[in-house]
Amino acid sequence: MRLILDIAVTHILGRGRQTLVAVIGVAVGVGFSIAMAALMQGGQDDFVEQLIDTMPHVQITDEQRSTRRQPAETEFDAAAISGIRPPDDRRGIINPTAAMAWLGGWVPGNLAQSLRTQGVVRYQGREAGAAFVGVEPEMERAISPIVEDFTAGSFAALSQGGNNLVVGDRMAEKLGAGLGDTVTAVSSSGLSRSFRITGLFHTGTTARDEGEAYLLLKNAQILSERPNAINDIRIKLHDPYAAREAARRIEAELGYKAVSWQEANESIMEAFVVRNVIMYAVVAAILLVAGFGIFNIVSTITHEKARDIAIMKSLGFSRSDMQRMFVIEGIAIGAAGSLLGWALGFALTYALASIRFELDAGGQEITELPIAWSALHYAIASGFALGSAAVAGYLPARKAARLNPVDIIRGAT
Repeated sequence: MRLILDIAVTHILGRGRQTLVAVIGVAVGVGFSIAMAALMQGGQDDFVEQLIDTMPHVQITDEQRSTRRQPAETEFDAAAISGIRPPDDRRGIINPTAAMAWLGGWVPGNLAQSLRTQGVVRYQGREAGAAFVGVEPEMERAISPIVEDFTAGSFAALSQGGNNLVVGDRMAEKLGAGLGDTVTAVSSSGLSRSFRITGLFHTGTTARDEGEAYLLLKNAQILSERPNAINDIRIKLHDPYAAREAARRIEAELGYKAVSWQEANESIMEAFVVRNVIMYAVVAAILLVAGFGIFNIVSTITHEKARDIAIMKSLGFSRSDMQRMFVIEGIAIGAAGSLLGWALGFALTYALASIRFELDAGGQEITELPIAWSALHYAIASGFALGSAAVAGYLPARKAARLNPVDIIRGAT
């Protein structure tokens, strides 16, 4: 085996320029594959992290996945019943105190209850549509990251009591209002109350900064004329990836729709899977092209060393020895290219991570490229490189092993 290795190294070094080109081709393929994988994986991880941080892991609303059977359907034998509705349809989670107590007994995380209602905020002849979110500040602090996103005032101002309101900075700008101004909140039922702006937040998401306003839960219940009602329970788990199981248990027990963050973003998660398949397909294609360079040099060596092959076989080297020798040559080029590609990939990834820029489009702000540093990217790129190198070396090796030494020595074609 040592002799075969020595001969393989001699063949490779004997064509130094071509070998260097092949190694550089593999290195460029591996390096750019690592950088691309780091960038795409970093973008995916950053997006998922933002989902986990900015939204509840499980959200319970006063809805059911399937329509409840109506009493009229039980009472009357009819094919279909339409046009029947209760005189006062005021949805909400029934017995919220018991529901919160049950959840608090086993859920490994934090809970927050709220009442969400639609309305309008008015100020000096201007108005803006708003989603009023009635919260209990102490519970909300453990659930919502919005408490850290204030540009003026603070979320803690709600705890002081009174008719206080915190709104997004874009909503305040649209209304022409500022910190300390008094605005009028009008609910969908037509009831209006005056509130003082005690905080402005900026999350970077236009929909929230333009359309959300937070107030005390009791004030939201008064504004919407729904005393003691809540229609939303949000949960932050210690382990975000346990959300699916928790949501299934909650929905089975309470009967209300419980949505995990994975379910709420199912289409996005599926798109990530497709994107990863595309990414690794591109990586394979890049390294396959590099494999052609290895195939070319090993084929050239096989052709030029035909008489050497004949002499070696006549001295007792077997077909498997010939195949092993040329496969080793291909793998050696692939391994050298992989090592150089690791250095290139690290340098490219570091360069991408050091880029700083600011983008303000559609409310989303980015100051740096999200990069994922993972040894798996290096292993996968090297695996593809060595695999393509082994195949590129095997094909001419197979041909060389089949050569008849007598025909070569006699000069037969």
